[in-house]
Amino acid sequence: MATSEERLKILQMIQEDKISAADGAKLLEALAKGAGAYPAGGGLTNEGRYMRVRVTNLVTGKNKVSVNLPLSLVDAGMSIASNFVPDIANEEIREAIKNGLTGKIVEVTDDDDQELVEIYIE
Repeated sequence: MATSEERLKILQMIQEDKISAADGAKLLEALAKGAGAYPAGGGLTNEGRYMRVRVTNLVTGKNKVSVNLPLSLVDAGMSIASNFVPDIANEEIREAIKNGLTGKIVEVTDDDDQELVEIYIE
């Protein structure tokens, strides 16, 4: 079940223009349904696990985007991440989650926008 804190964080990201209203609605819907969970390999569960997406400005070193999503919301999170990295390897990330991998699974540098995108599973 979604906590008030999780819903407020999503609304705050919309207000701060970190995500679109449409993406926020997808996240809120996924929270309400508890949809998108992927069972991890080796008997692990995704309860308490997160997908963390970081977009860092390479010039200033400051975080531009920092999103932490429960793995149960990975489908909505992948939709958001694809806005920042259109060529993101959705299937490979889903496979990493399914297999119970942890740590940094994606690192992409966008030379045009001078941004570093990192995706972690923890």
